[in-house]
Amino acid sequence: MRKAWIYLLVATLTACQSQEQTVQNNNYIPPVPKLSSDVMTPEVLWSFGRLGEPAVSPDGRKVAYTVTWFNIAENKSYRDIYVHDLEQNTSARIIDSAEREFNLQWRPDGQKIGYLSSSSGSVQIWEINPDGTGATQVSQVEGGVSGFKYSPDQNHISYFASVKLDKDIHDLYPDLPLANARIENDLMYRHWDSWHDYTYNHIFIAPYRDGKMEAGKDIMEGERFDTPMKPFGGIEQFNWSPDSKSLAYTCKKLTGKAYAVSTNSDIYLYDLEAGTTANHTEGMMGYDKNPVFSPDGNYLAWESMERDGYEADKIRLWITDLKTGGKKDYSANFDQHAEQLTWTANSQSIYFISDIQATDEIFRLDLADGMIRRITDGVHNYSSIGLAGEKIIATKTSMSMPAELYSVDVYSGADEAVTSINKGILDQLTMGKVEKRWIKTTDNKDMLTWVIYPPNFDPNKKYPAILYCQGGPQGTVSQYWSYRWNFQMMAANGYIIVAPNRRGLPGFGMEWLEQISKDYGGQNIQDQLTAIDELAKEPFVDENRLGAVGASYGGFAVNYLAGNHDGRFKAFITHCGIFNFEQMYVTTEEMFFVDWDYGGAYWDKSNAAAQKSYSFSPHHFVQNWDTPMLVIH
Repeated sequence: MRKAWIYLLVATLTACQSQEQTVQNNNYIPPVPKLSSDVMTPEVLWSFGRLGEPAVSPDGRKVAYTVTWFNIAENKSYRDIYVHDLEQNTSARIIDSAEREFNLQWRPDGQKIGYLSSSSGSVQIWEINPDGTGATQVSQVEGGVSGFKYSPDQNHISYFASVKLDKDIHDLYPDLPLANARIENDLMYRHWDSWHDYTYNHIFIAPYRDGKMEAGKDIMEGERFDTPMKPFGGIEQFNWSPDSKSLAYTCKKLTGKAYAVSTNSDIYLYDLEAGTTANHTEGMMGYDKNPVFSPDGNYLAWESMERDGYEADKIRLWITDLKTGGKKDYSANFDQHAEQLTWTANSQSIYFISDIQATDEIFRLDLADGMIRRITDGVHNYSSIGLAGEKIIATKTSMSMPAELYSVDVYSGADEAVTSINKGILDQLTMGKVEKRWIKTTDNKDMLTWVIYPPNFDPNKKYPAILYCQGGPQGTVSQYWSYRWNFQMMAANGYIIVAPNRRGLPGFGMEWLEQISKDYGGQNIQDQLTAIDELAKEPFVDENRLGAVGASYGGFAVNYLAGNHDGRFKAFITHCGIFNFEQMYVTTEEMFFVDWDYGGAYWDKSNAAAQKSYSFSPHHFVQNWDTPMLVIH
């Protein structure tokens, strides 16, 4: 996932001049296409509007959100802000511009919606009235702003921006202006698909008065650490206390090799008046992220992993009683993850999302008795939570439906649609049936497998089948709607899709999740073969036309199967798959990942777990490859 790196020396603002935005009607919103067939095509898939960033107003009466549309001819996306009135059940687009606005935030008084826009030439904070009038630039930070939040008392804005602290080749050798080189002497000089750009994400706090943001103070000045953490962290990693006197933020305050081998991030509390920072989770060794204060200010909740170096550890729900200082894991008896923590208005409960048996559902923790209760149940995924009185405004998807907003009753879990962005297209399409199957594995466990049938399926015909190999490896085969690996898009081409929740996936307890580590070519591969073998027994599956596809870890699975499939498959697709474990160990920047999942270095011959892992490397079996393979990288 690429980040847009913003180079800057954070400047000072002595009198941020508000300027009115010149709104131009030059966005792109396509008309609902008239389809010539009820079967989805790639063009149809890219015609869907993509809902994002829902934000419920402070009074719970409105919800703002963005919709992104793609112009295929231009190979370009457009995004605007919408506001839905929950009482009137009406939606209105409040911005019509060529910019891609993002980072929606209702101002605490509910009178304005804040957002980020590049209308002025760099990414800055803007505000607009909920009816779409009065778009005004709030910040003038040199180099731009990457994300922001209002303080509850509306006197400050916290934002993060990139600060250059390291010297690049031109700083070191100014007499070589055309040099294109890097000098590296430690790890983490690159992460995922981006080189370290000599900058760090830092949090700033700036006074905010009368719609103007003044000069910001870098509360991490001189620190070679990132908040939010790169490469994927965002504004969920910092939050204000209700009294606006402190800011909690997430940071992994390590550098170089120590950073590369560890997942030990912490929650830090910054005191605005004193200007001091304290480590709130010192001694907690795994990831500690995404702090959220209770509305009454008495509690601080956050997501926590126990073990250092294990990025797929159980995500626990920890809460500190800020009056007593006591900390407690409220999910100790909950064998699943707890993510996207959202306090109720009375500070007595927390809603969160957890994957359970391949669907992402809403749960609630009640502090009074410490019990966790399931709120929703269905064939769907929820991926966001916003509270509007006794309703939850949540983003909902399924394998047959792109994201829409739904209103969920907090007592019954029943939901009803709030938005219907893609109804015009969906009404013209026939989606394939999505079936849940429980299949016995080779070690007599029950494995949930999703089977997606072609649209207009005829049981009297025979269809080719594709085994979908999930990435991660601790990913999830839940009810997501993907624009890269879309199951309905695959099925629309006349295939039956077999998507097993093999060993190593969340939602089935930690034993099921953790079995995959140091056993990449073991039980999870058998699980996947069992799934396709069981479906191949069906009279409507052509056992002579089976394929397997996957990306990342799924690409590894395909590469491994290519040398170990005993003639089952007639074609493979591998996307960014691991091919040589030894090469990966010496080239990856995330040493914590390979040290945990592989068990250590391949040259450590005394390490039996590591040696077992490296024996599964697909390059050992390439002499057996005898099946056509499409390689995407």
